[in-house]
Amino acid sequence: MAKSLQDQLLKAGLANKKQAVRARKAKNSKEKLQRAGITVDDESALLVQQAEQKKLEKDRELNRLKTEKADLAAIQAQIKQIIGLNRITERGDIEFRFPEGTLVKTLLVSEQQRAALISGAIAIVKYADDYNLVPRKVALKIAERDPSKILLCNENTADEDTDDEYADYQVPDDLMW
Repeated sequence: MAKSLQDQLLKAGLANKKQAVRARKAKNSKEKLQRAGITVDDESALLVQQAEQKKLEKDRELNRLKTEKADLAAIQAQIKQIIGLNRITERGDIEFRFPEGTLVKTLLVSEQQRAALISGAIAIVKYADDYNLVPRKVALKIAERDPSKILLCNENTADEDTDDEYADYQVPDDLMW
């Protein structure tokens, strides 16, 4: 029986066992890929294509993060501008306490501002560690952009009084319990 070319080269000393093992492994992997339907050239092209696809996905993600950051900065600039144009700068001498997270903060307001805060006509907003009074409509615009900036915006209580179902009934004040 005739020996394989590989065996003949080994016997003649033209190749060593390491080269034979490498050649055998390369041949086996090539045959395995061919059985799977992929040629050797297709494998390298596939690797290049996968690398390009990964790079494109990474670039898309970086671009998305960059645009999100730019959008957030634009929203913050809009909020700053809205507060700057519409804030009520007059301060009074009455302390008004309001919650901020788990803390209770104090702001000096006038009597009219206090009444407006209670009725919901004006609101307290926070920007850059500063508390500002703004009209309710402005506070709602700010809340559309970033609700965390609104610290206090009471609902109008005047609407509740007009919708009272028992307003027509007189309550007697001479009841004995």
